Amino acid sequence: MEIVWICCYNALMNDTDRRLLLRTAEIAHEAMEKGNHPFGALLADKDGRILMEQGNAFTEGGSAYHAETLLLLRAAKEYSPGFLRTCTLYSNFEPCCMCTGALYWTNVGRLVFGATEKDLLSFTGDNEENPTFSLSSRDVVAHGQKDIAIEGPVEDKELLSVLVHDHIGFWK
Repeated sequence: MEIVWICCYNALMNDTDRRLLLRTAEIAHEAMEKGNHPFGALLADKDGRILMEQGNAFTEGGSAYHAETLLLLRAAKEYSPGFLRTCTLYSNFEPCCMCTGALYWTNVGRLVFGATEKDLLSFTGDNEENPTFSLSSRDVVAHGQKDIAIEGPVEDKELLSVLVHDHIGFWK
């Protein structure tokens, strides 16, 4: 399968962002090894310290148990909206509209992701376990009232290959 990457809005991405994105790929792989979909997310503070990690939990709750939403709901219980405003959500793939909504409502101030929703669709096709939206996180945030910084997709093809590796052949 030839993958066409959708580029690119990551001028502000730095070494910490790359390191934490790589960690999301590890989390995604761990989720897959447990029988879940290969998605991983983490929340980091303004200094890049990991506060929480979450893999997809399909086996626990079906298609609604996305890594990002589960992580953000936990974070909302643990941290104040003011603190979350200074944090960054990292995900191996662009969060769907549900997960972006959770990002918005929990007040997380920044999102960094690897591959786009459109890239994900090239892997999932019409798989009923992941009926991917054609709606970017930027479009969701643009219709709200909060200023949320969004970085992604990544331009580095080597990094992108690591982030999507477990999706190759997974959805067949």
